[in-house]
Amino acid sequence: MLVHALIREDGTVRADELYTVGNILGMSDQQVRLCVKRLVAEGRFTHEGRGRKAELRASADTTRALAPNADFLRHAFRQDAGLAPWDGVWHLAAFAMPESARTARDSLRETLVRLGGSPLQGGLYVCANRWDPYVEEAARRLGAHGALTLLTTTDLRRGDTDEPAELARLLWPLDEIADRYHRLGDVARPRLARLTDGAGLSPSALLTIAVELAAELTRAMEPDPLLPPQLLPRPWPGTQARELVARCWAALHERDEGEARPALFRVYADITREAAGRAGR
Repeated sequence: MLVHALIREDGTVRADELYTVGNILGMSDQQVRLCVKRLVAEGRFTHEGRGRKAELRASADTTRALAPNADFLRHAFRQDAGLAPWDGVWHLAAFAMPESARTARDSLRETLVRLGGSPLQGGLYVCANRWDPYVEEAARRLGAHGALTLLTTTDLRRGDTDEPAELARLLWPLDEIADRYHRLGDVARPRLARLTDGAGLSPSALLTIAVELAAELTRAMEPDPLLPPQLLPRPWPGTQARELVARCWAALHERDEGEARPALFRVYADITREAAGRAGR
């Protein structure tokens, strides 16, 4: 998360910023070096130079992998603003793959859960949002597209339960997800106070706040299926936590002095501005 959060618009990461922010967050130089070494070995980044004068460059796959996260965050803000109401349709994905394709099968299962799916039974997953493009992209990448079946229904029942909100409670760990958003709110509030109290903050301090917020937002949203508001307990802590994060990112954007900044600054600032614009209409 530290490295991803510091990727600039041109796909590079400056080692001096990486070590400085890592140190502020309690990471040693050795931990940062090992992290960089692993990312390079995995082909996610290339590396040029030595020490704090080095520069990392994200691979095309790394940049592409980060794009859906922005899509999901944008969708979450649309839901918070009441602009993505549920149409009552459940989206299902089913697949059957032999033991010889075990690695691809396990990867597809993990992807479906990451995309907001919940297993109904072996090889059958359900989602409350339209997920077909993401599921098909993953299946093609894993060589499993021919084994994939997509369908929809408005008539879903587990046992005797068919009420949508009750089904959502049975299928997804909503209490655990809510706890993660409470933690996100606890992290965002003091950082919003620092950003808005008028005190000067160094560039490294701003980058550190950005990384801390991005890490907690990721921790909260990765297991979140982004269920439509109609299926969630009210009030839902995710709505309030994201609103706090949006205010933090707006404050970070205002403090941007126009230098080259991590792409995260622009992406999150754009999304939060879009959300503010919609809320104002």
